[in-house]
Amino acid sequence: MNSLIQGGIVIIGGGQAGGWAAKTLRDEGYQGQISVISDEDHDFYERPPLSKAALTLESFALSRLFSEEATQALHLQWFRPVRATKIDTKTKCVHLNDGRIVTFEKLLLATGGRPRYLSNDWQKHPQVFALRSWNDAQQLRSALLEAKKIAIIGGGWIGLEVAASARQMGIDVTIFERQSRLCERSVPQNVSEALAQRHTRAGVHIITDCGDIKLGESVTRLQITCQKQPWQTFDLAVMGIGVELNLELAKQAGLDITHGIVINDQGQTSHPDIYAAGDVACHPTLSLCLQSWAYAQNQAITTAKAMLNPQSEGFDEPAWLWSDQYQDNIQILGIPTSQAQQHIQRYTPNSEVHFSLNDTNELVQMIAFNDARAIKLGKRWMQSHRKLDPSELADPTFSLMSLK
Repeated sequence: MNSLIQGGIVIIGGGQAGGWAAKTLRDEGYQGQISVISDEDHDFYERPPLSKAALTLESFALSRLFSEEATQALHLQWFRPVRATKIDTKTKCVHLNDGRIVTFEKLLLATGGRPRYLSNDWQKHPQVFALRSWNDAQQLRSALLEAKKIAIIGGGWIGLEVAASARQMGIDVTIFERQSRLCERSVPQNVSEALAQRHTRAGVHIITDCGDIKLGESVTRLQITCQKQPWQTFDLAVMGIGVELNLELAKQAGLDITHGIVINDQGQTSHPDIYAAGDVACHPTLSLCLQSWAYAQNQAITTAKAMLNPQSEGFDEPAWLWSDQYQDNIQILGIPTSQAQQHIQRYTPNSEVHFSLNDTNELVQMIAFNDARAIKLGKRWMQSHRKLDPSELADPTFSLMSLK
């Protein structure tokens, strides 16, 4: 019989949400055992650089969440690289794929996601890459250094970031997008057009509304076609059609699941001693899952505090994500909604801001190109339900700071 290892508070997932949860538990004074189960060898690290600096810079080190000394000071019991295969909710144990069994007082699921592929054939092709981990980034960079012409499958944020990085490296890029426009699920039409203009100016060939994207049968050559494009040969392709959430453990444990794991505003699932954070945790007010650096960090911090103190404040932040492409920093506050009745643009020589207002002139979404201060204001307007004047927002000579 396998011996039981005392785990204390157990975190499944060694990504950003898991890292911030572990640090917060210590910051809040928890002195018991913290165990982290991770399928990677590395300490906690930042994922945003993987599609940017990790691809374009000659020497780029793993971007740690915390310094090596700070990570050691957390006194974590690591189980890596291993996978959790089963949660026994009655005995409060986690079974690992190497046969070990870890007990928990409380458990945090921060299992993240894995890249989605169009089919098994795409996943098995040696010249098709995905980008989710540090090892993925290293493999993709090596391949890009030898490439002259690449395909990006999917015109969402990860696809656009890789496209921008590849163009910086002088590589020909074609984007295949089955939707009618770029980032269709996350931004309005005018922002999709602004993104397309930037990439087209940079020399990216964009094919939207392209129907089925087909892969040639050859294993030695990468050939791709779609309804709008004859067969072409590429040096490599990068999958950018989203992620499959790692929900298998939560389902096996019998937790409530919709799009992701159902949680309250303190990150607690339908089992009182099991919590969830990051990609797999359904946003408590938006009822959707966010693949966002800010959500992974801030919701994990809230959840870790609640694991120690049930009276702690719940999570109630709007959706916020950002992307760096070429010279642009793009920040998105809020999500597309049927409440967005008006779309207003504001242009200055160095920035561009898009506002979506509801029928009472309250902000429901805001996208800023190179204007982080405007986004900070937008967060305040959303939280206070401030009514805004569309003509003021559109006027580049009007100071938004006067609306503090």
